[in-house]
Amino acid sequence: MEAHASQLAFGQQVLDAQPFSVLLGARLTAFGDGAAVLELDVRDELRQQNGFVHGGVLSYAADNALTFAAGAAAGPSVLTAGFTIDYLRPARGEVLRARAQVVRPGRTRVVCRCDLLMVDTAGMETLCAVAQGTIAVASGRPPEPTATG
Repeated sequence: MEAHASQLAFGQQVLDAQPFSVLLGARLTAFGDGAAVLELDVRDELRQQNGFVHGGVLSYAADNALTFAAGAAAGPSVLTAGFTIDYLRPARGEVLRARAQVVRPGRTRVVCRCDLLMVDTAGMETLCAVAQGTIAVASGRPPEPTATG
């Protein structure tokens, strides 16, 4: 995925306009060419009672990464229409990485998929969930800074 610094900066600006993303400390590490990578550092407040990253946090990361990938292909005026997520194993690690890409760009809908990976202290990735989503391309109104996600 080739991303120009200006594309990544724009994507991060959109992410920074989402108060919930700011609360979680989410960041975009790649954005462009119909793909996006969203990361967040795992801290105790993001874990469930057994010490694994909470499924809601994984869902948040999938939702935003899917929508950012669609936005990288279709422009900033996109909204999540729906997505499914399958949890494959407990999420353990230091960083949650959501890597999304467009599967099929359409004029009004964009289909994307996302791998949710946990990264350990050595940088090793472990797949813990997968998601697929449909992103609606909004038309007829100017994009809002919080339209992605």
